[in-house]
Amino acid sequence: MSVSLYRVKFARTVLILQLVTFVLIGALFALKDLTWGVSALLGGLAAWLPNMLFMIFAWRHQAGHEVTGRLAWTFVFGEALKVVVTILMLIVALGVFKAAFTPLGLAWLSVLIVQIVAPAVINNKG
Repeated sequence: MSVSLYRVKFARTVLILQLVTFVLIGALFALKDLTWGVSALLGGLAAWLPNMLFMIFAWRHQAGHEVTGRLAWTFVFGEALKVVVTILMLIVALGVFKAAFTPLGLAWLSVLIVQIVAPAVINNKG
């Protein structure tokens, strides 16, 4: 298996784990109150969607390229875009949809924790 294909499969696995995490958390919060469930889904989406967009952006710009200065700037631009999209999504969730802060924040943090922990767990299994 080529290294780039392995990286794509690895990133896809992490994204799927993140998706499952915030959908599960949203379902659990929905047992308390539907508003809390939707708030948790919005919080998870605010962390997951920018990650997915960044992965697509990175895959499109690095395919078959060696690491160069241009690639490094592409990465920086992608990360900055990811942060801006995250902030905008949180503002929309809290301001427009009037999401409850606690489930939104917990789901958002849970997806970020999965992003940090999942690679270590996946690498230890492989």
